Amino acid sequence: MNFGGFEAFEIPSGDALFEILPIPYDLTSTYQAGSRRGPLAILEASQQLELYDEELAQETWRAGIVTMGALEADARGPEHMIGKVKKEAAATLSRKRIPVALGGEHSVTLGMVQALKEFFPSISVLQLDAHADLRDSYQGTPYSHACVGRRIMEICPLVQAGIRSMTADEAALIKREDIISLRAEETGEPGWIDRICDALTDDVYVSIDLDAFDPSVMPSTGTPEPGGLYWKDVLQLINNVSQKKTVHGFDVVELCPLPGLFAPDFMAARLVYRFMGYLVKHRIL
Repeated sequence: MNFGGFEAFEIPSGDALFEILPIPYDLTSTYQAGSRRGPLAILEASQQLELYDEELAQETWRAGIVTMGALEADARGPEHMIGKVKKEAAATLSRKRIPVALGGEHSVTLGMVQALKEFFPSISVLQLDAHADLRDSYQGTPYSHACVGRRIMEICPLVQAGIRSMTADEAALIKREDIISLRAEETGEPGWIDRICDALTDDVYVSIDLDAFDPSVMPSTGTPEPGGLYWKDVLQLINNVSQKKTVHGFDVVELCPLPGLFAPDFMAARLVYRFMGYLVKHRIL
């Protein structure tokens, strides 16, 4: 299934700017499983998108969007799956396209970052999330979705926003390593976006765990936390980051579809399309 429907493929695939990578994987999910169904739900919801973006006054699909087949899960464990994601992302980057990963659980982000690091050594990561994800190990593996932030910061600079759940050890790590980790309530303070942009390098990868949003607008996640971000806040942030930095890829992860509740699926699809739109608007093509 193609993101955005058939019309999004009127641009020859060789000229496409974006490559959608569906990754239906949730082996390490711990509260409510089901994010493996997230990529398909996003792709299905994207069929209902108006491909003219009224905010940007453009048809983003004209930059070219290619949707790859779903990446088959590796049952040997998360480390093997992360390696598989890295290989897929590297192939996308070698084709000079911007990878857009659809999760699946948050552990898959590590494979994306590992690939980006090889192509862009000065890469930094912006993580939008309810949870710090800075555990060194969880349930017997250092590659759990609860450890993805910790593994990323071992590779490159990490900046977080929307955080409102962590352990005492994670809080101590944030303080010790001086990580910019904005709590959700801090996003209402003057200059919060500048703080984030100043902490990022010029080359950026953005990871959006949908539980960063408040559950009132995004209930379809496996680990919801009250007091989250809202639609306009997130758009303002990613628009500014897209304008001030070079975003080389992004993901939207942890959609856990709920039967009969389609608005969150559509919101995720709209977020993907709007983010691509910002990159088209601010990029010299």
